[in-house]
Amino acid sequence: METRKKKLPIGIENFEELQTEGFYYVDKTGFIAELLDHWAKVNLFTRPRRFGKSLNMSMLKSFFELGRDKRIFCRLRISEETALCESYMGKFPVISVSLKGMNAGTYEKALEMAIQIIRAEARRFQYLLDSERLSCYDKDAFLALLREHMNEGVLCGSLKVLSELLEKHHNRKVILLVDEYDVPLAKAFERGYYGQMVMFIRNMFEYALKSNDSLKFAVLTGCMRISKESIFTGLNNLKVLSVADVPFAGYFGFTDREVREMLGYYGFQAHYNEIKEWYDGYQFGEAEVYCPWDVINYCDALRGDPDTQPKNYWVNTSSNEAVRRFIQESDKAAVRREIEKLVAGEEITKEIHQELTYKEMYASVDNLWSVLFTTGYLTQRGKPEGDSFRLAIPNMEIRNVFTAQIMDFFRESIPKHGEAWREFCQALENGEPKRVEELLGGYLKRTISIRDTFVKKQMKENFYHGILLGILGFQDTWGVSSNKESGEGYSDILVETEDGETGIVLELKYAEDGKLDTACKKALEQIGQKRYAEDLLEEGVGHILKYGIAFYKKKCRVVLAEDGGDNP
Repeated sequence: METRKKKLPIGIENFEELQTEGFYYVDKTGFIAELLDHWAKVNLFTRPRRFGKSLNMSMLKSFFELGRDKRIFCRLRISEETALCESYMGKFPVISVSLKGMNAGTYEKALEMAIQIIRAEARRFQYLLDSERLSCYDKDAFLALLREHMNEGVLCGSLKVLSELLEKHHNRKVILLVDEYDVPLAKAFERGYYGQMVMFIRNMFEYALKSNDSLKFAVLTGCMRISKESIFTGLNNLKVLSVADVPFAGYFGFTDREVREMLGYYGFQAHYNEIKEWYDGYQFGEAEVYCPWDVINYCDALRGDPDTQPKNYWVNTSSNEAVRRFIQESDKAAVRREIEKLVAGEEITKEIHQELTYKEMYASVDNLWSVLFTTGYLTQRGKPEGDSFRLAIPNMEIRNVFTAQIMDFFRESIPKHGEAWREFCQALENGEPKRVEELLGGYLKRTISIRDTFVKKQMKENFYHGILLGILGFQDTWGVSSNKESGEGYSDILVETEDGETGIVLELKYAEDGKLDTACKKALEQIGQKRYAEDLLEEGVGHILKYGIAFYKKKCRVVLAEDGGDNP
C-alpha cells in the first residue's frame, strides 16, 4: 500500500504547526547555527515577499524560547549541533511581533493596530503579574501594556519595557523578533501619513534596539532596506543582510537540490525543467534559488491534476506597482530599449542603491532599478563590482509580469492617440494595407517590443495580437472577436464593421527569420485553408477583407486578399 504523502504547507508560517501536523518541510534549521556563529546585536534580513521570512522567524522563536517542545527539532539538521543546542535551545525569553497586519488608512488606525499587536504579545506573559521578582511598579508598567487605550508614549517604549520585565523575572536577556518591519512604512506611504509613521517606528526601534540593556540580540525581516538615517538613526550595532550578501543566502528560497528532493518525494521529476524555467533564476549572494511560494503551489496543483500547467502564483500576491511605475517610464527611448533587453532575457548593468526611503523609491528611474532588484522583479547575475550590478529578469513568471504591464500600459495609452487609431481602423476597412502597415509600423517604433532570444514564438505572437485587439477595441461600434472558432479552426481576429456589410479577417505571424513577406503569405494561406471567413459569410457579410500581418521586432508587413481570394 502506498504511503500517504505529507501535505504541502501553503500559507503555513507557524513552524511548530508545520512540524506537528504532517506538512512537508524543507530543512532550513542550518540558519540557526549560522546566525549564532555570526550574529550582531541587531540583524536585519531583507528578502522579497513569499521567500520564507516569516517561517524562519517562527523557527527561531520555537528554537530559542523557554518552555518550547524541543522534540520538534530532533530529526532536523540543527539537532546535529549538540553543543549549540545545549547552550541555546529553549533558554531565552522571546518577544515576537509581526507588523505585516498594520495596513491602515490613517495614522490613528495604524496606532490602534500596533496597540493590538503589542497587547496580544504581552498577554503571552501574564505570569509576570505573579512574579516575586517584579515590584508593584514593574507590574503596573506591565498592566499598561495590556490596556486597550495605550498612549503613544507607552506604545513606543512597549518592546523595551517588556524586555526589561522578562529579563528581571527570568534573569536572562531577551531575544526580540520583528517580522515585516517595513510594512507599516509602505502602507503609510501609500495612504499619506508616511512622516508620522517614520517618527513612530524610529522611536520604537530606538527604545527597543539602541538603548535596551535587556536585549540578547534582535532579528528583523522586511522587503526593503530602509535608509539608516530614516529609522535606524544612531544604531551602530545593526547588521544588514540583503539579497546581495553572501552569508545566509541559501536559507531564504529553495535551492536546486531542495527542489529536486521535493519533486522526487512527490513523483514529479518529469516537471523539473518547467519548474526551473518558471520559478528559478533568483541569485541571492552567490546562491541560486527558486521562489518557494511558486514551487509549493505548483506541486500542490500537480497533486490535484498531473497535467496542470505552470502559472503565476507569486505575482498574484501583490499589486506589482514597481513594475507598473517602471513601464510608465518607457516614453524615454533609453528606458524602452532597456526594458526590451530585459524581456528578451538579456542583462542590464546598473548602479543599485540598497538604502532608500519610501519617498525616494519612485522619485527617479535610477531608484526604480533598485526597487525592482530588492523586491524580486530583477535579480543579479555574477558578482557585483561595488554598487554596479548586472541585472536580469529571473524567470518566466516575472517575464509575464513585465509583458502584462506593457500591455496594460499600451491599453491605457490608446485614447491619447485616438485620431491615429481612427485612421488605422478606417484604412483597415477601406482595404489600404500600405497605410495600415505605415501606421502600425510607426507605433511599433515608439513602443516596447517583445524581442527574440528568450521568448517563445507563441508569446511574441500573443503580444502583437494583444496590441491589435487593443487598437480595434477603440472602434467600439465594431464587432471584434478573438480566437473564435470559424470554419476548420480558430481565427486570430474577426471583425464585423458597424454597417454589417464588411468583414475583416486578421491572421498574425511572427517571422522568426525576419522574412516578413513569407510569413504574410503563410498567414493568408492559413485563412483560406482553414476557411476562417466562413463565420462572417454565414452572417451575410458581403465584402470580406483578409489580412496577413507579419511582425519581426519593430517591423511589420501587411498584405491583403479580398473576398474569395486566398493569396495576395
